[in-house]
Amino acid sequence: MITSILHVGVTVTDLDRSVAFYRDILGLSFRGELRMEGETTEKLFGKPSCRARVAYLNGGGRLNTPPVELIQFVSDEAKKQKSDLFTTSISEICFLTDDLWGEYHRLQGLGVEFLSEPQDFDFTADGFGKSRAVYFKDPDGIILELMQAM
Repeated sequence: MITSILHVGVTVTDLDRSVAFYRDILGLSFRGELRMEGETTEKLFGKPSCRARVAYLNGGGRLNTPPVELIQFVSDEAKKQKSDLFTTSISEICFLTDDLWGEYHRLQGLGVEFLSEPQDFDFTADGFGKSRAVYFKDPDGIILELMQAM
């Protein structure tokens, strides 16, 4: 029986750059890095000669998130595709904030690319209440979301 989500994995092209973004800009706490290689790694990923650097970050203090696992495959370049909310995949990782406009302006000041300005939604008739949300991109163009309950 499945009991919880252990982590959310994201394939990146530059682990050091991505760790800096998720740690220094988004505020996740760096927990460590490991290297994966050898027969069990090749079997796990279904790819011969597969090697990977893997870093784990999670919330600290007020940031309550499942850990984010960043994976950089070092034996091959990751196939970089443009992130697209309309393609079947995991579409985004959503982070909760209590001040979306403030966080939007902070991240914008740090050069983070957004898809739009924050938008307000009212889903009270559907039982989900009111919220404010905005999408943005990490250094690899992976789409992330900020949301605030209203």
